[in-house]
Amino acid sequence: MTRDFKEWLKTFRSSICDYDYYVDFDKVYKNVDEIKVELNILNSLIGSQNIENDFRKLVADYPKILKCIPILLAVRGRELYATDADGEYIFKFNKATNTPDEYAMFMKKTGLFQLIANRIINNLYDYVTGIEVGLDSNGRKNRGGHLMENLVEDYLQKIGLFKGVDYFKEMYVSNIEKKWNINLSNISNQGKMEKRFDFVVKKANTIYAIETNFYTGGGSKLNETARSYKTLAIESKQIDGFAFVWFTDGYNGWKSARHNLEETFDVMDNIFCINDLENGIMSQLFI
Repeated sequence: MTRDFKEWLKTFRSSICDYDYYVDFDKVYKNVDEIKVELNILNSLIGSQNIENDFRKLVADYPKILKCIPILLAVRGRELYATDADGEYIFKFNKATNTPDEYAMFMKKTGLFQLIANRIINNLYDYVTGIEVGLDSNGRKNRGGHLMENLVEDYLQKIGLFKGVDYFKEMYVSNIEKKWNINLSNISNQGKMEKRFDFVVKKANTIYAIETNFYTGGGSKLNETARSYKTLAIESKQIDGFAFVWFTDGYNGWKSARHNLEETFDVMDNIFCINDLENGIMSQLFI
């Protein structure tokens, strides 16, 4: 039955965020716990009336506290550069290679002494936990990229397929060729390009190579992906026993790139969205 692209696009979702998408708290707690002893030592400076001298003494007695300082500024690195009218400095916090006076200068000029001595915060452990939550938001893009992949894998398992037996994850073209003795030079530019598919399903006499993605925003990448997968779909049709399958979604992304997506839709038999998954397309393909 012929599908209508416009009606198909209307079924796209704006988001598929699950509860773990927003913050990876296990990672946050792990990162903070790794420096909790040093943070608690630094807590002794809170409200100090002579914080510069007290800090120098702490550095002398407990030099490991230095590794906590970058994260107080929401920085992951252990080597920071700073310059002003007084000169250029490279501050190393993985070990005490700068002088105590230089470290104290860094704390003063970055505002950390003021933050700690004036009791603007009451507990550095809690403060760093908040910083880690904020920094972890940068990981949402990576987590978001796996959401569609995880969803497709859930549906593969729901129809009774087993990983490593019926379907395989993250498989390169060369591995597919070796495992099933099939020539895929048409889609690998005669072996010059090593394409990796998110999933591969082997059913009877057909190998299904699967790509998945979900787009929450537009951009040139979507147009490039649509054109690339259009070419891949056409090339795949020339290979006996091989089929390319694309699961994609994300209305907020594809609405601005819908013309390129439609061009791919018109030539590709196996292009599907979440609504198709919910309506049993996996069973139609692989059972």
